[in-house]
Amino acid sequence: MTLNSKIPAGPLEEKWTRYKKTAKLVNPANRKKLDVIVVGTGLAGSSIAASLGEMGYRVKSFCFQDSPRRAHSVAAQGGVNAAKNYKNDGDSVYRMFVDTLKGGDFRAREANVYRMAECSLNLIDQAVAQGVPFGREYGGYLNNRSFGGVQVSRTFYARGQTGQQLLLGAYQALMRQVGKKTVQLFSRHEMLDVVVIDGKARGIIVRDLDTGVIERHAAHAVILATGGYGKIYYLSTLAMGCNGSAIWRAHKKGALMASPSWIQVHPTSLPQSGDYQSKLTLMSESLRNDGRIWVPLKLDEKREPNDIPEEDRDYYLERRYPAFGNLAPRDISSRAAKERIDAGFGIGPLKNAVYLDFAKAIKEQGKDKIAEKYGNLFDMYHKITGYDAYSEPMMISPSAHFSMGGLWVDYELMTTLPGLFALGEANFADHGANRLGANSLLQASVDGYFIAPYTIANYLSNEIHTGEIATDHIEFEKAELAVKRQIEELLQIKGNKTVDHFHKILGKLLYDYCGLARNEEGLKYAIAEIRKLKQEFYDNVMVSGQPDSLNTELEKAGRVADYFEIGELMCYDALTRKESCGAHFREEYQTADGEALRNDADFQFISAWAWKGDGEEPELIKEPLTFEEIQPTVRSYK
Repeated sequence: MTLNSKIPAGPLEEKWTRYKKTAKLVNPANRKKLDVIVVGTGLAGSSIAASLGEMGYRVKSFCFQDSPRRAHSVAAQGGVNAAKNYKNDGDSVYRMFVDTLKGGDFRAREANVYRMAECSLNLIDQAVAQGVPFGREYGGYLNNRSFGGVQVSRTFYARGQTGQQLLLGAYQALMRQVGKKTVQLFSRHEMLDVVVIDGKARGIIVRDLDTGVIERHAAHAVILATGGYGKIYYLSTLAMGCNGSAIWRAHKKGALMASPSWIQVHPTSLPQSGDYQSKLTLMSESLRNDGRIWVPLKLDEKREPNDIPEEDRDYYLERRYPAFGNLAPRDISSRAAKERIDAGFGIGPLKNAVYLDFAKAIKEQGKDKIAEKYGNLFDMYHKITGYDAYSEPMMISPSAHFSMGGLWVDYELMTTLPGLFALGEANFADHGANRLGANSLLQASVDGYFIAPYTIANYLSNEIHTGEIATDHIEFEKAELAVKRQIEELLQIKGNKTVDHFHKILGKLLYDYCGLARNEEGLKYAIAEIRKLKQEFYDNVMVSGQPDSLNTELEKAGRVADYFEIGELMCYDALTRKESCGAHFREEYQTADGEALRNDADFQFISAWAWKGDGEEPELIKEPLTFEEIQPTVRSYK
């Protein structure tokens, strides 16, 4: 298979404009004849469903939560990027493009990255019109702050709840279309398979999570906006329900999976405090604007943090990366924290954390100013830990967070399965090997509001003569039977170990061998162990309950079954990429001072993987990356 990214010809800054000029359209009368399925109701899913509903298409929107408002976009706290240059500090679309490409270690397409930066200009106006209460300066102007990997202030924020406020705007737009009956909303429904007819995605099989009923839904196009798969590590910043099953089921039906091993570990999470935990809590990267990160200089330091003088502290990010300091990119900051912790300088009861200290900022700006900017985050920290971050440093630690990998998509956000689109974190595009903070809300929003409405219309323009898609087609029947067989198989195992038991083992295995650092021996070991664990799962898992009712254990079992296969592919991907880039840090490939050593001569490509069957090795298909506007350079933040 040869991958066609469909990048428009012409100068970089004109590609998207040219595409929009030449893209095919569907007239309003014909839109009423076309059905579109959208799976997921986060920022990407809600925005595209609302946009297509407003245009007049017949849209079905699905989410497994009890309300679209429960989508995990609410958890993004710190802000959303836009190259508005409100601070007059030299920002521009081009600078944002360069920062993002460099931040991803030159492992993303120039055209996609530039388009995201270009579309960022419209997003803030869109969000303000929806009523998003962005932070403002005294005079009423929208305020900005900085995030990691940049030297300008381009991050717009609503205190520490930006994702929630943006999602409320998208949710209102979605519910407006539900009220107008252009969008049908199916909450508490989980997609279990994609239906392919004559080589095109034509619908999905879903399970009503309350009744257990298996349903068929047909459409002329299917859009997956189901987020990432970072919950594969079990302990992560993601909600318990987050999973990778939707994109994985699509992958097994023909959609290639790209760069699956590129998983971001966030440096600003609360540390694990015990084996009883099921998730970790994210503290916004925005805190690194004013907080200083440090560990004690002495091993086995017994003093309380406030009793440790400056000369006995190691502000290791400021020491190692003076140009960016505490706002070094996430991958670099997380590895630096791990290095200090592994060297024995970790703090806290389990010695698995570092300090994030606001004493200097409070002294210079006053407690009230810090509370104005981060008050809800400080309150959350106090509620969870019992410690007051106004009077002593926070304790933070790296934690699995974001999937840069996902379904391979072209410039139109369509997968290798015609008619199947992937938006937001469900696709691999825009971020490369590492995502800069505040770009996830941006990508999800611009994919749904500004990009996919054009590209999906271009595809649907050839579907106006197709007619209704019948759910009694043999392919719907075969897909439904396959789904029911898997459910029956899981329920009939009758073992004595819980689904969570297997998930925890898999998560630790991946974190240890395909997490912040990887090496050839560890990855080969992980692949072998995952296969053993998968076999034990199918021999000895216990899934209680019945298929025709509410059954959360059954839901989890299906998702963890997919995680075994996703985890194995992650390790294959990491094993074949013999370089270090972004979040992919191969210990064999590093500089003398411990930085990532990229290999552009041999690995300047996107790894796309094809499913070849259970137990078979996946097939690697390469999409070469070409850089016309800027040439890859050594990524340095020193």
